[in-house]
Amino acid sequence: MRYTLRQLEVFVAVAQHESVSRAARALSLSQSATSTALAELERQFDCRLLDRLGKRLKLNALGFQLLPKAVALLDRAEEVEELLRGQQGIGILDVGATLTIGNYLATLLISDFMQRHPGSRVRLSVRNTRTIIESVRQHELDLGLIEGQCEEEDVITQPWVEDELAVFCSPRHPLAGGGPVELDRLLREAWIMREQGSGTRLTLEQAARHRRGRFNILLELEHTEGIKRAVESGLGIGCVSKLALRDAFRRGSLVPITTPELDLSRQFTFIWHRHKYLATGMREFLKLCRQMTEGIRRSDQIDLPQVP
Repeated sequence: MRYTLRQLEVFVAVAQHESVSRAARALSLSQSATSTALAELERQFDCRLLDRLGKRLKLNALGFQLLPKAVALLDRAEEVEELLRGQQGIGILDVGATLTIGNYLATLLISDFMQRHPGSRVRLSVRNTRTIIESVRQHELDLGLIEGQCEEEDVITQPWVEDELAVFCSPRHPLAGGGPVELDRLLREAWIMREQGSGTRLTLEQAARHRRGRFNILLELEHTEGIKRAVESGLGIGCVSKLALRDAFRRGSLVPITTPELDLSRQFTFIWHRHKYLATGMREFLKLCRQMTEGIRRSDQIDLPQVP
């Protein structure tokens, strides 16, 4: 075998970071050692894997073909190493979750996973749907848990559990307790809304696409809790998952608005790269996720600790 796992590890890191210096920092190597490993790999096979565009390195056609195979081989090698160390092949798992899932489900899942598999390591990245999909596509994440749609050819999707959004307001808002509200009225209200690229924003906009009017967006926030606080203070109305609103509705600090013209149902989904090798840790984590929602029809029916 003419190449080493270290050479492949360097190639993958440079491809992901588009920079030798950033790849070196990620691998805790010197920049010269990183550059040498990549150059040696290309020299051994008399090929080029990346092209330089300004200050960035971009994969060429051969590099695109090699990247998923190199990632899969490194995943298998890591599993072998963990097995030889007595860790039962669990290893490191990089999980990405969108905000609703990350804030309300993923941390509980990771805690349970690490209790079942002592010595395992899980890194959680909480971002919006668009960012998680791109990170999976670039092999930066092993697994994504998203609440929006994914139509990337290189990404496999599997449904997990249904979810439903709710439009809500402060109990002091004029729409509180007033019965069903027409969409035309909703469009005139001030909205506290998620940012572009979030699954929540996409679901709401698609639900209202049959009307020509636009939402009156007062404020865009990246965090669900921030939206809830802003709505509680009376700044406007919002729309997030019922999973995130369950305790607030129970306490009465927020109240739902009935919106018969809006279909706010959606699906939580697992995603991973089409060429991803499903190592033991990834298979076990998926199994744990499915166990959490076994017999559950919708996310807000999951048994979670109540927040006082």
